[in-house]
Order: sequence, then C-alpha cells, then structure tokens
Amino acid sequence: MTNLRFDKSKLPSRHVTEGPSRAPHRSYFYAMGITEEEIHQPWVGVATCWNEAAPCNISLNRQAQSVKGGVKKGGGTPREFTTITVTDGIAMGHEGMRSSLASREAIADSVELTMRGHCYDALVGLAGCDKSLPGMMMAMVRLNTPSVFIYGGSILPGRLNGKDVTVQDVFEAVGQHQAGNMTDAELEILERVACPSAGACGGQFTANTMACVSEAIGLALLNSSGAPAPYESRDQYGEASGVAVMKLIERNIRPRDIVTRKSLENAARIVACTGGSTNAGLHLPAIAHEAGIDFDLFDVCEIFRDTPYFVDLKPGGRFVAKDMYEVGGVPIVMKELRKAGLLHEDCMTVSGRSMGEELDLIQGEADGRVIHPVSTPITKTGGVVGLKGNLAPEGAIVKVAGMTQEEQVFIGPARVFECEEDAFEAVKARQYEQGEVLVIRNEGPSGGPGMREMLSTTAALSGQGMGKKVALITDGRFSGATRGFCVGHVGPEAAHCGPIALLQNGDVITLNAITGELSVALSDEELADRKANWKGPRQTEYDSGALWKYSRLVGGARLGAVTHPGAREERHVYMDQ
Repeated sequence: MTNLRFDKSKLPSRHVTEGPSRAPHRSYFYAMGITEEEIHQPWVGVATCWNEAAPCNISLNRQAQSVKGGVKKGGGTPREFTTITVTDGIAMGHEGMRSSLASREAIADSVELTMRGHCYDALVGLAGCDKSLPGMMMAMVRLNTPSVFIYGGSILPGRLNGKDVTVQDVFEAVGQHQAGNMTDAELEILERVACPSAGACGGQFTANTMACVSEAIGLALLNSSGAPAPYESRDQYGEASGVAVMKLIERNIRPRDIVTRKSLENAARIVACTGGSTNAGLHLPAIAHEAGIDFDLFDVCEIFRDTPYFVDLKPGGRFVAKDMYEVGGVPIVMKELRKAGLLHEDCMTVSGRSMGEELDLIQGEADGRVIHPVSTPITKTGGVVGLKGNLAPEGAIVKVAGMTQEEQVFIGPARVFECEEDAFEAVKARQYEQGEVLVIRNEGPSGGPGMREMLSTTAALSGQGMGKKVALITDGRFSGATRGFCVGHVGPEAAHCGPIALLQNGDVITLNAITGELSVALSDEELADRKANWKGPRQTEYDSGALWKYSRLVGGARLGAVTHPGAREERHVYMDQ
C-alpha cells in the first residue's frame, strides 16, 4: 500500500505505522476512521494557533481544512492539532502582557513535542497573532522537518468619518479621552467599528511584519500572507501549502536548507523597507538560533541601517495590509529590493524554486502610493534602526518610520520609572515634562518577567499630543503599533545590572537614530560607582509557575530572548531519527 513517491523507511512516521509491532498503534488510527492506505502514507502535522481569544486566530480552524485538502491531494495524511496563543492587544497594559513573549517559546515547544510524540513527517503551521508567527517558524527550524508556514491573514480596516481606522486608533483615543479631547460616546463609537472582521491587526505591526518575514525568509509561499483573513480566496493558498509540503518531503527540502544567513538578511530587509515592528529584532535572532546561525540584534540592525524605507504602512504611514495586498503585496516589495541589489536571489523557498526564480514569475510593479519605487523611497534608511552606547552596550532598537530627520535626535533629562504601571499612571496624571526621556526599567525578559510591550503608555502619550515632545526608553518591548521616539530592548536589562538599572532622575540621555547612539552623560567611573552600590534586581511576585521558569531560562534580547542552547549544541535532529 506504500506510496512509491515516498520512502517510508526514512520517515519518522514509520515508528508508529510500520511492521507487526505497531499493530496497537494502527488500531488507534483505525478508531479515527483512517484507512489502511492513509496509515502508510507520509503523516503531516497541520498545526494551528486557533482559539476564541481574539479575531487574529478565530479563522485558523477553517483555513486548516483547506491545508488538509492540499495534503491529501499531494498524497499525504494530515493530522490537525492546535497550540496556544496569547494575543498582545488583549494582554496589553496589564499583567497579562508578561505571558506574551513567553508564549512564543511555549508555542515552539508544544509544536515540537506534538511532532516528536506522534512522529509526523512534515509540518504546515498556521498562525495569526504576534508571537505565534515566530513561534511556529522556530519550531519548523528546530525540528528541521519539511515545513510550510501560512499566515491567517490580516483584519479588515474599520471606517469612521470617511477614514480607515485600526485598533491603534483606539489605543491612542484612550489618551485623547484622558486629555478631554474625546467624549465617552465618541470613544464608544470608535471601539465598535475599529475591528470589523477576523484577522490580525491591520497595520505593519508585529503580526503583519512577521507575515512578510515568512515570505521573505522562504518558509511561506509568495503572496500567501497578503489576503485578509475573511477572504475565502485564502483557501487557495492553504491548499497550495498542503500540496507544497508533500513536494518538500519528496525532495527532502528542509527548513535549514531554506533558513540561511542570506535568507535571514532578506527577512531583515523586508522589515526595514516596510517600517515593520521592532519585535522583528527579537524574533529573527531567535529563528537564527534554531538553525545554529549567528545573527544577533546588531546584525539585524546593520541591515536595517542601509535599507531604504519605501512602503507607506501604518503606524508610521497611511496604509494597512489590505492596501499592500491590493497593489501586489510582498512579491512586489521584494522585486523593488532586487532592483536595488538588496536581495539574495539564490535562496531556496518552500516552492522548491529559488527566490529569484519565484520573483521572475511575478507580474506587476510598485504603484507609487502604497509601495514606492526603491529609487524614490520615503527615506533612504530603514524604518527600524539599532542604537548602541554606554547606556546600551548590548544594543537597543527604535522604529523611525514616519519620523523626520530632526525628530530622530533627542537629548533630555531622565525621568525614571521602576515598571510600566508607574509610568502609565504618571502619563495619565501628566506628571512628566516636555523634553524629558521617560525610562521604564525592570521590564526585560528575565526581570519583568516577560519583556512586556508598552503600547498603553506610548499610545496615551500620542493621544495627549506629546508623542513627539518626549522620548521613552525601556528594557522591555514596544508594540509594532508604537510610534514616536520609543527605544526598546535596551541591553543588558536592569535585572542583570545593565546601565539602565543605574539611571537616576535628571541624568542627561542622548538618543540619536541617525548615528545610532544611545548614551548617558555619565563617566565610566560614575557608572562603576553606581554599580558598586546597586542593591540588586527588583523582587518580582513570580516565584513559581511558567513565568518563574521562563525568567530563570531566558537569555538577553540581543540574542533573541531564547530559552535553550539551540542547534549549535544539538546532537539529535528529529527528522533523522
């Protein structure tokens, strides 16, 4: 009954389907209505992050059915399973945000354990919300089993008073409401219309940024991420992804053949030129780590620095993911990068063709409105840049998309907060001054724990009209929806006695996104003296459970905030068992 296209003796599923000793295992399969022919075909895990927590994940269950149809069409046996997600928009601004980054590791770990436990031969992963995209891609590279990634699609924009609106507008409206510039009724109307469908947040926030990465890095079929979640035309991409993974099994093309140093550079380019989320500076090193490739925050930022920004997407620009899709999507953006010599064309993709061969098949050119020609970019350097200096020896990151040259330099006295809640309360009460640098520390991966995003605070500042009049730095993260001079991932974090732990009110801080500087006007001697008198990390309330475990295992932001040694230390590759 074995399909001659596939050599079952070299596939993991042989451990549960072949030979007399596996009769008990097969009896379970017959119990689920699986036929003898299906038992002896390759087995494909179809992993989704479906849940009822948020619109970003709600359509994944339906989309998985089209993937399963494609797997069957390609001669495989699909088995659907789910993993968790934590949705940042709902976790934002309270203790729930501590679970967000930790969920990336839980997603990767749970997909790995499911695949290993059931000996599946390949993986198609569907993800919707921020951390589920890198988490799913990390699992693919870690397992190194033939894999195809597919994004669940973005939400449709809401409409209010003749304009597109997104959840970013609602977060910022909270600040306008606090400032007395918006009534209760106006806020209630906005919250009801901002999110009109299934799908992930529509701007170039973390989900859409990592969706673009999935195509640029080669783990997703080109243009598969563009169509909004409610479009049933997404089913064609689901089916095609299922067929594609079967071809990858046949040709033994694996994620580590696809995810290389060159493809990671392609991925960093797409983040920069679209003004993507600073969180990519955390997720790309984490994906690289799974492949055993050295590609840290500094490597990412080096590419960001010399990549023009030419796709006009929110939050820095005017348009949303649906608009980019309608003018050709990621493939058109990558064609523009190719024109500028900024793309490695020889990278393998899940189609079985190189990136250059894929782009040769793409019709269409930049529309000049959403996607500008690379020759006439919005700005000549990337929408995201890295910073370094005596305040951030291990680097930091800032999104500058939509900022003028003048706005990319900020010098001011520090106003220090020991956690985000303190900062948010101060912002609500207007207990800060124009020209200050707000410092939020103890929010790093270990010290938080969980490296929370600060969208509630930054959105409130924007809503008060102060987004360009103060700066903000943190060892935590910023949402992809954040705008203004907001620097995240400052490393080492405060819990590890990084310089951010030593700052005092009034210290003069220099932020310069043009030269890449983040420094404080203190001598080495003064910093050393403060370090000698440091009282140690702030005590958290997390002395048990998942967050305790995470805080003990997690590494620094520069290397992706990872929790295990990665491919460099592995002696057992799942696919070769």
